Amino acid sequence: MRFKKIAVLTSKQSWFVPYAQRFIRQLRQAGFSSRFFDRHENISEQYEVVLILSYFRIIPGEYLLRHRHNIVVHESDLPRGTGWAPLFWQILEGKNKIPFVLFEAGEKADSGALYLKSSLQLRGNELYEDIRRAQALKTIEMCMKFSKNFNHLRPQKQKGRRTFFRKRTPADSELDIEKSIRSQFRLLRIVSNEDFPAFFRFRGEKYTIKIYKKGPYDKREN
Repeated sequence: MRFKKIAVLTSKQSWFVPYAQRFIRQLRQAGFSSRFFDRHENISEQYEVVLILSYFRIIPGEYLLRHRHNIVVHESDLPRGTGWAPLFWQILEGKNKIPFVLFEAGEKADSGALYLKSSLQLRGNELYEDIRRAQALKTIEMCMKFSKNFNHLRPQKQKGRRTFFRKRTPADSELDIEKSIRSQFRLLRIVSNEDFPAFFRFRGEKYTIKIYKKGPYDKREN
């Protein structure tokens, strides 16, 4: 069996939207009929596969049942590391080899059967945009592998102890001015200069810090 119709579902405000749109073109070039959606309610017709990628809402079971497969990619070794922002939490823990899993979505978050496992190897010096790009490429790679090789994949139940990562907030980007930059570099790697920048507080004021590998005002080639 080869899939014909594949939908990509991504929240409108997600960082993944530009990658999702490119992914749609890639799927079409590979021979799939594919469309992009930013709300699950808008998927009125039945799809063989709905790829749920960086989607921020809980999808009721009645919508999941409309389609043959509802697929999620998650950046941890499930059931360890369920929840929010697992990639960033693991980078904060000092990990540079990050497990990825592709699994069937269910009404209970991050609990479905696993189809694929892989890992993303980081060098340890990537900043936010580099990390997101690497995450997107790994996600797309796994989704393409699922779409093209489904007949050879066998779902496996999740095994092991379930752990949970809480949702990160802008407050989690706060730096401690009493600590060195070196000791806080893991945090600086995962802050977004636009959406949740690093900051510190000093003498009643809040100061924002933006980090670049090469500053926007540095015209020299090093």
